[in-house]
Amino acid sequence: MREAAREREFREFAEARQRQLRRSAYLLCGDWHEAQDLTQTALMKLYAAWGRVRRDGNVEAYARTILVRAFIDQYRRRGLREDPVDEVPEPPAGRAPAPEPELRLVMQAALMDLPPRYRAVLVLRFWEDWSVEQTARALHVSPGTVRSQSARGLSRLRRLIEGGAVEVSRA
Repeated sequence: MREAAREREFREFAEARQRQLRRSAYLLCGDWHEAQDLTQTALMKLYAAWGRVRRDGNVEAYARTILVRAFIDQYRRRGLREDPVDEVPEPPAGRAPAPEPELRLVMQAALMDLPPRYRAVLVLRFWEDWSVEQTARALHVSPGTVRSQSARGLSRLRRLIEGGAVEVSRA
């Protein structure tokens, strides 16, 4: 009977929070399919620790911490996605320049150009609205590291956007 109650509680939490977790995962990785995979990984790990996490409190923060760590671990395993080429290909001729994209699209594209650690800090601090201390605990770093990575990440984000170095995907 207790196991059924545990599963019901977890299922209710997962159904209520899955969409928000997936949105955060998308901001981290920039791909909806990867975001779904990250969300499922986070929920599986959360389920494994559900009894303890529920007793300790703040299940939401624990779930987001798992999500960010899964993203960073995945990025480390996969390495960089870029494949080196001898020559940079020329853009197709005859295409008109794309119309000015919305700021949201520009921000998303610029966020994807940041290193994963900066991206994780910025998503947790400014998208999830976490405090410096919460973010530091989630990433296992000091609050000073969170502050410096926030400042550096924001600075890089500004340079990317102001310099026009952001290419918005139209897929």
